[in-house]
Amino acid sequence: MGRKIILLVLGDALASMLALYIGFHIGTAPETIPPGRLEIFLFVFVTLFSSYFLELYSRKRVFIIAVKELPAIIFLGIAVSFFVLTSFFFMFHFIALGRRALVLSLGTFGLLQFVWHFSYKSLLNLTGMKQRVLVLGTGDLARKMEQIMFLHQTHYAFAGYYDLSAKHAQHSASPLKTPSQGLVDIAKEKKIDKLVVSVKERRGVFPLQDLLNCKFAGVDIVDAPSFYEEVMGKMLIENITPGWFIFAEGFKLNRTVKFFKRMYDVFFASVGLILTAPLFPLIALLIKIDSKGPVFYRQLRVGEGEINFHLIKFRTMKQDAETQTGAVWAQKNDKRVTRIGGILRKLRLDELPQFINVLKGEMSFIGPRPERPEFVARLQQTIPFYINRHFVKPGITGWAQIKYRYGASEEDSLEKLRYDLYYIKNLSLLLDTSITIDTIKVVLFGKGAR
Repeated sequence: MGRKIILLVLGDALASMLALYIGFHIGTAPETIPPGRLEIFLFVFVTLFSSYFLELYSRKRVFIIAVKELPAIIFLGIAVSFFVLTSFFFMFHFIALGRRALVLSLGTFGLLQFVWHFSYKSLLNLTGMKQRVLVLGTGDLARKMEQIMFLHQTHYAFAGYYDLSAKHAQHSASPLKTPSQGLVDIAKEKKIDKLVVSVKERRGVFPLQDLLNCKFAGVDIVDAPSFYEEVMGKMLIENITPGWFIFAEGFKLNRTVKFFKRMYDVFFASVGLILTAPLFPLIALLIKIDSKGPVFYRQLRVGEGEINFHLIKFRTMKQDAETQTGAVWAQKNDKRVTRIGGILRKLRLDELPQFINVLKGEMSFIGPRPERPEFVARLQQTIPFYINRHFVKPGITGWAQIKYRYGASEEDSLEKLRYDLYYIKNLSLLLDTSITIDTIKVVLFGKGAR
């Protein structure tokens, strides 16, 4: 664990103890016996473990978690802590903390933790707190690594290139070191936190022993696709091989993950359907008044395991809109869209019947958007790893939907695949919750609809 992470954990530990002190004195009577060492240790340990469980101390994520994501993550951490602590107090009666004091303590901890993490992220703007990154290589891939760091200067400081052929470090075109200095010496002198391997050809000149020495010296070693994923929240598909997928962390789609994801889907689909059901008759009436044709539109889409299913939507286009054109992507200001259909699309109300697809198990609440078989057949021929997006159920909303505009071309499909594969690799209830919150914002502000 790096020094910066240790500092973050220590701050949370102090916040936890302070929150317990405040919660106890506000939530209990003056004559109540204060919590002993065991209660204090248990409270601090559980709150920190919950934060760790939700990756607030992950070396990969701590520097890229946006401030807007913090409230959701901290709230989930408090919920986990409450469940664990109440279970302990129920099973072991010799350790106890009043329910009111516990709720106040956890609420205070959540507030203090947010303030501390927000302040910590503000400190990262200082050059001394940024992760110093050295790029191994000088080609196009290495230049791309510099470019993405330039876009995220809050978290990363580009320290230069290390040219394998010349065996010295470079910053842009200016040498920083003499050829006699090795990689480890440069890493130590420049206080490098992370080394990004950005060379395509590794035979003959790859400094394996130097990289091992850097690793043992505490430098984080990552390859270019992994660093790109960490910084950008999407995949660098052009530089990924099947072997990378095999050995990369993530892609843990086991039975436990699928079970909890299914419970998440059923809960939100049920709640969504109950809350929006009163709108269905009004929407149906408006569609009927506006244009001829059925209220609902069933369209064949490709689902999990490349199994086709019929997606259900409120009809937003004229009847038989594709009779002459065949299957085509919707365009901006599409003339096939009816007047009411345009409003429904803008407000995302046409997607509401897909809650039924989720309850039937054909879709998930969160996942890659399902595409039509005609488009899938074409895209699989031109985009590498496109078939891999069908390893999970398609979703009503997803990581690509909140990060990228509406896709209406093969170029858009490639860009959205980058986000879809990132989602599949990092699939978790925490990520699903973050996407759900961001989706609500997208719906409220009507971004990206066509």
